[in-house]
Amino acid sequence: MNAAAKLLDRLDRAKQTRPGNWIAGCPCCDSKRGRPISIRELDNGRVLLHAFCGCETEAVLGALGLGIGDLFEAPIGHHFAPSHSRIPARDLLAVVDEEVIAASIIASDFLRTNSINEAAVQRLAQAAARIGKARDHAQ
Repeated sequence: MNAAAKLLDRLDRAKQTRPGNWIAGCPCCDSKRGRPISIRELDNGRVLLHAFCGCETEAVLGALGLGIGDLFEAPIGHHFAPSHSRIPARDLLAVVDEEVIAASIIASDFLRTNSINEAAVQRLAQAAARIGKARDHAQ
């Protein structure tokens, strides 16, 4: 059963408004103000849920016996492999930050003068190499 079907199966008064979109009464407050919840199924199988009555998404799902993870076809972290870098992410970001600043200064000078010298070209190449190494360490 996909994520949308799992959610819709537990809701009372769910009504399809157009393909991939539904409205239903809020299971937390029974939409006493007449403002329902909106459900939208995205192309990748994820489900968006919004309660116009102001109830929290977690509360709506909890009232249905579901959790945030039930809005997704696959686990959220499914596509990301853990990093095995010995260098802390904060240090890698500091290196990238310095290199981006150097590249920004060179780009600004180039825009101002419409020319670039050999030293600036070499520094840009060095910045690119350092950013690439930081990326490789993060993988």
